Amino acid sequence: MGSMSATVAARKRGKPASGIGAGSGAGKRRRKADSAGARDKAKGGGKMNEEISSDSESESLAPRRTVQEKKLRLAKLYLEQLKQQEEEKAEARAFEEDQVAGRLKEDVLEQRGRLQKLVAKEIQAPAPAEIQVLRGHQLSITCLVITPDDSAIFSAAKDCTIIKWSRESGRKLHVIPRAKKSAEGQPLGHSSHILCMAISSDGKYLASGDRSKLILIWEAESCRHLYTFTGHRDAVSGLAFRRGTHQLYSTSHDRSVKVWNVAENSYVETLFGHQDAVAALDALSRECCVTAGGRDGTVRVWKIPEESQLVFYGHQGSIDCIQLINEEHMVSGADDGSVALWGLSKKRPLALQREAHGLRGEPGLEQPFWVSSVAALLNTDLVATGSHSSCVRLWQCGEGFRRLDHLCDIPLVGFINSLKFSTAGDFLVAGVGQEHRLGRWWRIKEARNSICIIPLRRPPCPRLLAR
Repeated sequence: MGSMSATVAARKRGKPASGIGAGSGAGKRRRKADSAGARDKAKGGGKMNEEISSDSESESLAPRRTVQEKKLRLAKLYLEQLKQQEEEKAEARAFEEDQVAGRLKEDVLEQRGRLQKLVAKEIQAPAPAEIQVLRGHQLSITCLVITPDDSAIFSAAKDCTIIKWSRESGRKLHVIPRAKKSAEGQPLGHSSHILCMAISSDGKYLASGDRSKLILIWEAESCRHLYTFTGHRDAVSGLAFRRGTHQLYSTSHDRSVKVWNVAENSYVETLFGHQDAVAALDALSRECCVTAGGRDGTVRVWKIPEESQLVFYGHQGSIDCIQLINEEHMVSGADDGSVALWGLSKKRPLALQREAHGLRGEPGLEQPFWVSSVAALLNTDLVATGSHSSCVRLWQCGEGFRRLDHLCDIPLVGFINSLKFSTAGDFLVAGVGQEHRLGRWWRIKEARNSICIIPLRRPPCPRLLAR
């Protein structure tokens, strides 16, 4: 009893007890120390493990950084490419906008009659061997037209025939012969001298007029006869389609101007004013036309909706040919040898070139060569004139159309009865005959009745000048 109470008292004081109980307490304390040491070792070992894993992660991140940097470089390169593509697209859009703006400006200037492309100085006269000669008519060529796409040429002559030529090969594509009576009694061609022709701006219709007072309408592609217009009381001397429409203007030696609607095969109206036989007519896109009044010595501008006319004076002789340069200016030629440039705002010529093709005859009895044909390259400063002086002459219209400067001569023997520039301006076609288209005052025996295609070399992009 005494020993048990001593042991309990010793435990309460925290002192080890003697005997077995004390040994067992010491063992427990050693086990606790060992477990604490093991925990410390485990902790130390954990720290070593952590340090080792940290080194391995840094080594594994190095290739990851390289891949990320490569991706970043590729992304930057892609963005630069996108930026460059957008800049190129912006430049292309700006270029297109500039082109559209330039075209709109051209259209506005063209409508106002102030567009003038400066091409005349750049034209080079071809060598005689470069001129293509087409022969098929038996008598003098009187008129010709070129299709809007420049692929074909129509020519007509005093032999009452019309020939369609291929521009590229020079071969005949179709021949409309002299009129023969069909079973129904309707003529399928002309029976008298053909004096004028016109083709619509879409190339669909061809119109031809003759000394028998008739206007024949043909399908230009197939040369099939469609309609016959009657109403003039004398020879039909001039024809022109209004551009962009199928409205046809005609004039005649009966001194009248008539308006027709070809698509509807109908007559519209008649205008009067000239005091003598009208020799020629031309028109562009406005609802008006211009005429050369022959021996009445006037050029007239006809305003169709208002049924009114403007009268211009300037030539001393018979005005036999006329051509519009643009909507506000025109050129005409007369048998007094003069060539005139006109503006619609002035009743007198802006420029007058006398003796444009020189003089002929014995000394003291010289007479000027008649100007039998004129042509103008639309909306440019280039003009061509023809006579029987053995050449076609090219001219440059000066600034404001107030001067006419001689450029060069293209040798051609015979009467130049018709001249036409191609739409693109890369060639000029001349209709050559032994006789004048309106009569038989002279005959040049050495001339050949032919179509001459004259190439014109010039840069494709002419400079523009707004007047």
